[in-house]
Amino acid sequence: MLTIVGERIRYLRKNRGLTQEQLGEKVGLPQSYIGGIERGEKNISIDTLERIVNALNISYEDVFKPMKDMNNYEVEKRIDMISLKLSERNFDEIEIIQNLVSDVLKAFDKRNQK
Repeated sequence: MLTIVGERIRYLRKNRGLTQEQLGEKVGLPQSYIGGIERGEKNISIDTLERIVNALNISYEDVFKPMKDMNNYEVEKRIDMISLKLSERNFDEIEIIQNLVSDVLKAFDKRNQK
């Protein structure tokens, strides 16, 4: 479990463009400790996990989800990046974006049916 959590924290940290040092500053821990967490060497407390979750703007579920195979890595990375961008928007903007995405997907589906 420590390895899964560590890999996910590393993945999510990198996806947000943060170094270990920057994440450490956000949560009040040294870079070496963040590195130990990411390598699965440190057994982190619930308090530390909560600070990391808040600093990365993620859910607890995101931390415990195992990494999929590398074929899906880029897809998962892009979905996470979209989710991160959406989290910074208000409800009305998200609703408009949802409608745009639906329209684009319908157009793709139509094109693929030909």
